[in-house]
Amino acid sequence: MFLFGPIGPTELLLILLIIVIIFGARRLPELGKGLGEGIRNFKKGFGSKESEDKKGNADKTDASEKK
Repeated sequence: MFLFGPIGPTELLLILLIIVIIFGARRLPELGKGLGEGIRNFKKGFGSKESEDKKGNADKTDASEKK
């Protein structure tokens, strides 16, 4: 069963162990929080860009109707 491609559960445990050794168990929650905030900000920024585009198109339509 290839859930993660050719990486098996043993390899995943080894990678997790190396991460814990490098960063330490106390810093892992901080790293997770920072990663989560970064992803959230990226989605927020990407979503606001789309909403600005829609808003800009609506403003152009309103302006052309007023003429």
